[in-house]
Amino acid sequence: MTSSVRLNKYLANQGIASRRTIDKMITAGRIKLNGHPVKLGDTLNPSKDEVTVDDQPITNTQNNSALEYYLINKPLGIISTTNDPHHRQTILSLVNSKTRLYPVGRLDKDSHGLILLTNDGLLTQQLTHPSSHIPKTYRVVLAGQFTDAKLKKLQTGVKLKDGLTAPAQVNVLETRPRRTVINLTLIEGRNRQIRRMATVLKLEVVDLKRISLGPITLGDLKPGASRRLTPKELSSLTKLN
Repeated sequence: MTSSVRLNKYLANQGIASRRTIDKMITAGRIKLNGHPVKLGDTLNPSKDEVTVDDQPITNTQNNSALEYYLINKPLGIISTTNDPHHRQTILSLVNSKTRLYPVGRLDKDSHGLILLTNDGLLTQQLTHPSSHIPKTYRVVLAGQFTDAKLKKLQTGVKLKDGLTAPAQVNVLETRPRRTVINLTLIEGRNRQIRRMATVLKLEVVDLKRISLGPITLGDLKPGASRRLTPKELSSLTKLN
C-alpha cells in the first residue's frame, strides 16, 4: 500500500523543479490535486491521486511502461480537448487506447495538422511551458496583399493586445497577387496567435496546418490517422529541455 508523500517532494522526484521552486508554484496556484488548488505542506498518494501542473497531468515516472505517445494528423473540425460539453468529436477519438491521454498543446477546430497525445505529464509540461521555446512550424495560406513590410513584422514581432510577439522564422513558398503560402515557425504558443497576427497585418488565414513540433514532423501521415512515436522520436523530444 502506497503511503502519502509531501507534494513538493513528489514533484521534485518527477523532475518538475526543485522543492523551493515547486513551493513557489504552489503559492502561485499553478499546482492542483484532484482538480483543486493545493497548499504548502499538502501530501498525496501517488497511486490514487492526480496532480497537475499548469493543468497538465503529471504521470508517475516510476511506471514508464504505462506511458504512451501518439502522433496525430488532426483534421479540420476536430476539437483538440479531451472532452467537449457540446458533444463534438475530440482528438481522443483518433487513437485506439484505453489510457487517459492528453494533448500536447492545442489546435483550434479550424486548424489541422500535427498534435501529440500522451499520458506523460512531465514531458507535456516541459514541452508546453512558456519558458520552453520549442519551435513549432505551420504551413499558412494567406489571402491579401503580402508585402515586404508585413514579412518584416512577422520576422521581428507583431504587436498584439497581450504584447509584442517573439521573432518568427518565415519561409515564403508561393506568392501571388492576393495569395501567399508561407512556412511560419514560432517559439511561443499564445491563443490563436497566427490568426491574430494576420488580422493585425490585414491578412486572412485561409488555411493553417502545423507540420512540425521541435524535431517531430508530420511527414506523410494522412488526416485523421495516428501512430505511436518511435523510440528515436521520443528520445529527441526528451532532449529538448
